[in-house]
Amino acid sequence: MLFPFKFKEIIKFIVIFSILTSSLFAIDIKNIYDAVDIAGKQRMFTQRMLKDYAMIGMKNSFGNADKDLNITISEFEDHLDSLNNYTMNNSNIKKSVKKAKEIWLPIKKTLLSLPNKSKVVKLQENLELLLSVANDITGLFAKETGKESGKIVDISGRQRMLSQRMASLYMLKVWGVEDNKFKKKMKNDMHLFKSSLEELKKSKLNTDEINKLLDSVEKSFMFFEVMNRSNTIFIPSLIYKKSDDILKDMNRVTHCYVEASK
Repeated sequence: MLFPFKFKEIIKFIVIFSILTSSLFAIDIKNIYDAVDIAGKQRMFTQRMLKDYAMIGMKNSFGNADKDLNITISEFEDHLDSLNNYTMNNSNIKKSVKKAKEIWLPIKKTLLSLPNKSKVVKLQENLELLLSVANDITGLFAKETGKESGKIVDISGRQRMLSQRMASLYMLKVWGVEDNKFKKKMKNDMHLFKSSLEELKKSKLNTDEINKLLDSVEKSFMFFEVMNRSNTIFIPSLIYKKSDDILKDMNRVTHCYVEASK
């Protein structure tokens, strides 16, 4: 018989092989501004994974959260390898990347297991710790640029993270995870997102394209403000979509800032 393995077994082998060899396809970071962008994207990934985890836990199939979670896990690890290869001669960056790797391992184990509401508070805390380290790495790379434009790329990239963080906290609320700390975090995140958006709109690096994208982001953010005020009407699919809309627009804005900085 030419094909002794079943089709499903072949597909399973391909998926496992892809995960095991993911580090071979780490992104090639060409310059310091790319490093700021990639490091900033890691912040976003920490919150996107939590958002997907909550959606899966709620058994909400919108957006194919289970598939997206696996992709995001793989991309997070690829980017972590890329940043590790581009630590330059900065010992602080090297230490922070090593710390991120150590924190990541138990988080990955939880993310790959069946979502459990009793574990999600601890998962959120661990992902927040990973977010903090990723934020430190981004800041260190931004400082290495020695330019104001590095700060703008950092802030713009942070908006991507905040879009996913606000969405993840909203999903936990919908899932019925009660924690007063989440309400305070949501309030602070929404304030930071709004003030950062105003700061970006005043940047001298802005082009017509950037301004148009920022206007689109502002409109999408309005849905977060409306939905967060309600304790009776929950539309997780809407927030999931709007968080992805903001992510897509802010990703483009960040890339525009990176190109302008070069």
